[in-house]
Amino acid sequence: MTLWIRYRANGKVGFGTLNGDTIAEHTGDMFASPKATGQTLALSSVEVLPPSEPTKVIALWNNFRELATKLKAAIPPEPLYLMKANSSITSPGATIKRPKSYAGKVVYEGELGIIIGKTCTNASEEEAAKAIFGYTCVNDITAAEIISKDESFAQWVRAKSFDGFGPFGPVVATGIDPTKESVRLVLNGAERQNYKLSDMIFPPHKLVSLISHDMTLNPGDLICCGTSIGVGSMKEPTNTMDVTIEGIGTLHNVYAN
Repeated sequence: MTLWIRYRANGKVGFGTLNGDTIAEHTGDMFASPKATGQTLALSSVEVLPPSEPTKVIALWNNFRELATKLKAAIPPEPLYLMKANSSITSPGATIKRPKSYAGKVVYEGELGIIIGKTCTNASEEEAAKAIFGYTCVNDITAAEIISKDESFAQWVRAKSFDGFGPFGPVVATGIDPTKESVRLVLNGAERQNYKLSDMIFPPHKLVSLISHDMTLNPGDLICCGTSIGVGSMKEPTNTMDVTIEGIGTLHNVYAN
């Protein structure tokens, strides 16, 4: 297992591997033969950035059996997904502010994220597995009341694309099987979500394969695998959110109403 991290230090963006509180600096392309420089940095000395720069962010709906059962929703025959604007992306540790144009309920959604490592088009599941670089933590924040605000058109993209509503990180973990793990979200010190990733309707390799038949996936692209039970709103003036997946780490953010 390797943990890859992107950061800003001394005004420059870099990347490397994280071991405890130490970053081993690398050069080149994270997804194509990166090379260690031999230099190290203390994690405390850098600004942690989102661990990739996606050309697109894809987010799944209804991808967990337990939530489908709770919602009395049918198991979909193919992935149901939307796109989040890249401008919604923000860093681990960032404070996210309530949009000025929206006064309704804002919810957290702790999720597994897939990071693509090489161009992937019309891929078989075997090819898709090789195209996955690694996995990360996602908080798919949503302005819930916007989705059904207009009866004639479900506004999923708008609800999920406000500035700051797409934090992910803090690292990309390679060499792990996330389906053996769980997603845990803690809001203001209280556990709100804790669900098994083995419950996915479309697991990572199948998901990447199927989506690659709809559109080309590029290195760095982020696929948010959907959430399960326990989603709720953030009601306090200041809300701390921690999304944890064993083997990846914890994505920490603050939401300010």
